[in-house]
Amino acid sequence: MGNYVVNADGYPLNPVGRTGIVGRGLLGRWGPNHAADPIVTRWKRDNAGIVEVDKQTGKPVLQFVAIQRRDSGEWAIPGGMIDSNETISTTLMREFMEEALNFLKMNDAERKILQNSIMEFFTKGDEIYKGYVDDPRNTDNSWIETVAINFHDEENNIVGKLRLKAGDDARNVRWMDLNKEINLYANHSDFVNTVVSRRKAHW
Repeated sequence: MGNYVVNADGYPLNPVGRTGIVGRGLLGRWGPNHAADPIVTRWKRDNAGIVEVDKQTGKPVLQFVAIQRRDSGEWAIPGGMIDSNETISTTLMREFMEEALNFLKMNDAERKILQNSIMEFFTKGDEIYKGYVDDPRNTDNSWIETVAINFHDEENNIVGKLRLKAGDDARNVRWMDLNKEINLYANHSDFVNTVVSRRKAHW
């Protein structure tokens, strides 16, 4: 979001305005808390491997990897906070592996195999959104800013062949069909709607 105002008491002020909550709340840092959200997608396919098309819109059905958050029970993109001295691309892959593939419970050999199999995939993404997030954890003095990037598995042969398993902050994980009926955490529905529009998929 760029520069922000710091008041006379030395506290940063939320650039979007008051939230009704003062202090840092549940967030780790004063001011902007930077996050990264990997939107991993594929085309929905039938048992024969043919891409499914919605009968009403005539457009192919897109799916994305969704996690169910432990804290609220809501479905969301498997993202998280950027660690100090960590690049956005590293955060995107790390958060996906931890929440959607249970990376933290793997042994060293399993981790290395997984990282090598998807590293290139996570270097080729399309930026969907960058900026302030309307998150329920935001306060008057701490807020979340994110970069949402779409990584698309066109042939369903990279992430699509991996076994999803919830880990870290996730209670559940699954491939979820994208359409206007889905209700996601914070403004994640807006992010996936943008992906659907860009890929000319069913909504």
